[in-house]
Amino acid sequence: MKRKLIENDSFLLSRIGVEATKDDMYIVTDLKDTLKQYNLICGGMAANMIGENKRIIIYKDEKGKVHEMVNPVIVKTYGELYKTKEACLCLGKDIYRPTKRYHKIKVEYYDRFFNKRIKTFEGLTAQIIQHEIDHCNGIMI
Repeated sequence: MKRKLIENDSFLLSRIGVEATKDDMYIVTDLKDTLKQYNLICGGMAANMIGENKRIIIYKDEKGKVHEMVNPVIVKTYGELYKTKEACLCLGKDIYRPTKRYHKIKVEYYDRFFNKRIKTFEGLTAQIIQHEIDHCNGIMI
C-alpha cells in the first residue's frame, strides 16, 4: 500500500529504529509501493520515512531493481570517507546537503524471509544504503 511520506518532522525522523520481526514484513511491501511513486527521483527508502519506527530499508541497484534489507548493519567500511551532496525526500525535493560516505561497505542484514545475508556494496549503491541506514539510526543529512 502506498504511504504518505514523513516530511520535515525531526521528531519522527530522528528516532532510532527498533529491530524488525517477521510480523513487520508488510512494511517492505508498503515501502516498495511508496517508492514507485517517486521512482525517477529516489534511490531508496527507510521505514521511518513512512512512519514506521523499524530497521527496514529498500534500495535500487544500478539496474533499477529494488532490494530490501531487514535490520541492516554496516560491519566494515573500506577506504577513506569522501565528500558528496545528497537529497532526501523527507527534506523536500531538490534540497541537497553535504555529507560524507564510504565508497565501499560490507553489510549484514536479513531478507524479507529472515535469511541472514552479508554482502559488499560499492559506488552509488553503497552511498544509497549508507543514507538509508542513517535513517534507521535517526540520522538525517
